Amino acid sequence: MPTIAPCLIHSHGASGGPVVRLGVPLLDDYLEFLSGRCRPNTVLAVAFDLKVFFTVVDKPLELVCPADVLGFMTAQRTGQPSLSPQLQPVASQLRGVSTRTVRRRLSSVSGLFAFLHVRGDVITNPVPRGLPTRRERQRPRQGVPLVKVTRTLPRILAPGEVDALTASLRTHRDQAMVSAMVLGGLRRCEVLGLRLGDLRVAERRVFIAEGKGGHQRLIPISARFFTAISAYLDAERPAGTATDHVFLVLKGKRRGLPLSAYGLDEILDGARARAGLAHATCHQLRHTCLTRLREAGMALEAVQAQAGHASIESTRIYLHLADDWLASQYRKAAEVIDAQVFADHPNHPMSPR
Repeated sequence: MPTIAPCLIHSHGASGGPVVRLGVPLLDDYLEFLSGRCRPNTVLAVAFDLKVFFTVVDKPLELVCPADVLGFMTAQRTGQPSLSPQLQPVASQLRGVSTRTVRRRLSSVSGLFAFLHVRGDVITNPVPRGLPTRRERQRPRQGVPLVKVTRTLPRILAPGEVDALTASLRTHRDQAMVSAMVLGGLRRCEVLGLRLGDLRVAERRVFIAEGKGGHQRLIPISARFFTAISAYLDAERPAGTATDHVFLVLKGKRRGLPLSAYGLDEILDGARARAGLAHATCHQLRHTCLTRLREAGMALEAVQAQAGHASIESTRIYLHLADDWLASQYRKAAEVIDAQVFADHPNHPMSPR
């Protein structure tokens, strides 16, 4: 396999969207297949994952075996740039990636080989489904996962931190974008993908046409968002632009063009620094919104619909983030237990006085 070049992104494909290629025919065939069923950001992420894998393994695609996949996992965890001993840096320079990143990259590699196996380009998929255990004979599919990821609670902002962040924003555009995330729970890509026709001002709702996984939804959002949007459209949004994207660049050479993800992150980084906050990412603003909705008594199914989660299991995490929910549920259960256990034993040492 020839050396894989950096991802090539052409802004004018046949469908008008970006085209991602790696310069290797078999890999490019797979990326072309993905482009018909996945969002552009997903295709770009898979292309980068494949580039990393074949750079580390440094083998022709047809010669990759399970030992190479396991070696790649170790290299990613320890920060080794290659499986070749001659290319190893000193230990102090090594820095591994997270287990979530390793799992995502293995998924990308497994998807590639599954595609090539179906086409007949390779004999088998070298990415193991899992590691066997002593119970493999009785339960063939109950092996140990290759990568075990610990589910951690996302970080959210306190009310005072949200106030400090919004006070440090400099434009109505920035206030509207932050409001969309912290009041509506929109993802960063959903904010940047909003079109003028998606704003249902009279209904106080927003149509998400480009949600995660291609799913669409129509969600309510606070009037504060529409106030900021109105001020932005009246006073700041460049006039005479050819695009109908809501959020545009306001200054510089790219004035009038749609704002990029990098631009939004840069705006939020500046606001966070001015507010003196240690953390305040786009996704943390979304987590903050959905947590507050659950704390306010919004049904879990309604939070799922607002968030655009395909599975309610993704929404259950906000039960744990909502401090009052678990405490109130425990107090109710404890009162019942106390009434049942200590009713007949009022003089018990643990009986509530």
